[in-house]
Amino acid sequence: MDIALLRESHPLERRVALTPAHLPALSASGITVRVERGAGAGAGFTDQAYAAQGASLHASSADAAGGAALVLRIRPPTLGGQHGPDEVTVLPEGSVLVCHLSPGAEEGLLEALSARGITALALERVPRTTRAQRMDVLSSQATVAGYRAVLRAAGLLPRFFPMLTTAAGTIPPARVLVLGAGVAGLQAIATARRLGAAVTGYDVRPAALEQIRSLGAKALEEDVAGEAEGGYARALSASEQEHQLAFLAHHIRPFDVVVTTAQIPGKPAPRLITADMVASMGPGSVIMDLAAETGGNCELSEAGRTVHHHGVTVDAPLALPAELPWHASEMFGRNITALLQHLVSDGVLELDLEDEITGAMAVTRPPPSQGAVTDG
Repeated sequence: MDIALLRESHPLERRVALTPAHLPALSASGITVRVERGAGAGAGFTDQAYAAQGASLHASSADAAGGAALVLRIRPPTLGGQHGPDEVTVLPEGSVLVCHLSPGAEEGLLEALSARGITALALERVPRTTRAQRMDVLSSQATVAGYRAVLRAAGLLPRFFPMLTTAAGTIPPARVLVLGAGVAGLQAIATARRLGAAVTGYDVRPAALEQIRSLGAKALEEDVAGEAEGGYARALSASEQEHQLAFLAHHIRPFDVVVTTAQIPGKPAPRLITADMVASMGPGSVIMDLAAETGGNCELSEAGRTVHHHGVTVDAPLALPAELPWHASEMFGRNITALLQHLVSDGVLELDLEDEITGAMAVTRPPPSQGAVTDG
């Protein structure tokens, strides 16, 4: 079975959905890979490296996708016009598309995919179950984002992170607060600790507090429990939000760095830091907002920009994993390899929409007359 690996067109995207190291495992499953030339260049993977592992190289996305049963991307295809080239018409009719589809998907994209009879599998919808853990790209890329966020914050902060004892005196460690103790938050805590900062973590889920402490950080505790089914944070009520903001306003002032990672699946990011809270922080402090793509955790965040308010730097980066494209691609590719091995049996693509993983990921489905998908 042929699959196509396409080059990403988004200006910030340097990752690739598969690296050359993943091709032997796919070949053993009866999968051959058609690679658009330059697909891995942004992450440091050459065309020659793909060819050495048995991939065929193609000059354009249309050539690479032609004849493929499944097409791999990281970001969603564009519809053309002001958003970029028309990447939907490149996809073979009746094929399967595997990529992220939200956030960032254009309005009308799912309708355009459906019109071409394309079964779209959204990577952000991989269920958080033990069986699907190896396919969870959100977790692997959140690990990269949490690590990279702290490095960015350290670069913006006009202070040292670690405590230093020098001939000029002792310098105290930077004080770092991480809001949200999911995968990205826990990695941010661990990275800030490695850099020598004094770290505190906060999460509305009681179970997360022990994870914060297990990394050697302090935990801010309040009497709001915001855990939903599956271990995710839930949306708080209006009174709970008011209580939370008052709690954070009381504690945020002494911190040199605040890293925010709080997100709620399918909803705008919760507002955790108000303009008044920013004004209360010391000059030179840094807020690193990892929820920029879903609205931001800080009232003053501007997606994709670094801005300054009252002497405080507010950074709201987009595509943080793409800033470490080599390892981000390696981790992403491991997830994709596990997913493809789940979808392909003896070189045959079989999509069972009754399956808990495949069914959860499918956001478009072809008409029943097309035989690419089975219903169990």
